[in-house]
Amino acid sequence: MLLGITFKGQNVAFMVSLAFAIAASGNFPALLLAIFWRRLSTAGAVASMLTGTFGTILLIWLSPTVQVDVLHRTAAWFPLKNPALVTIPLAFLVGILVSLLGTVRQSDAGYAQHERQMHLGTAGD
Repeated sequence: MLLGITFKGQNVAFMVSLAFAIAASGNFPALLLAIFWRRLSTAGAVASMLTGTFGTILLIWLSPTVQVDVLHRTAAWFPLKNPALVTIPLAFLVGILVSLLGTVRQSDAGYAQHERQMHLGTAGD
């Protein structure tokens, strides 16, 4: 309710796109890396999700949507109205870097078993 009152007069379709930007930045990079990249670690996935989610929320706060339209300031610190163009690649990068810099506890054989189970729906036994 508070957000609805705060963003009164804003385009509803645009506000929905901001919600999708938060969801996409938080989920898409970790999901895609988990499916297609063998070296993704749990720490990399978590770091990717946190970076995407909180980075998007921070950049929305610093964007013209909040700073100019809602708070009536003269300029915004971040120039884009929708930050997904920046936060999705950033979440990919953080997930990859954390996975490469951390210790990898999953072996290729374990990944192959999970991949077979994911595609065929069986454990392959």
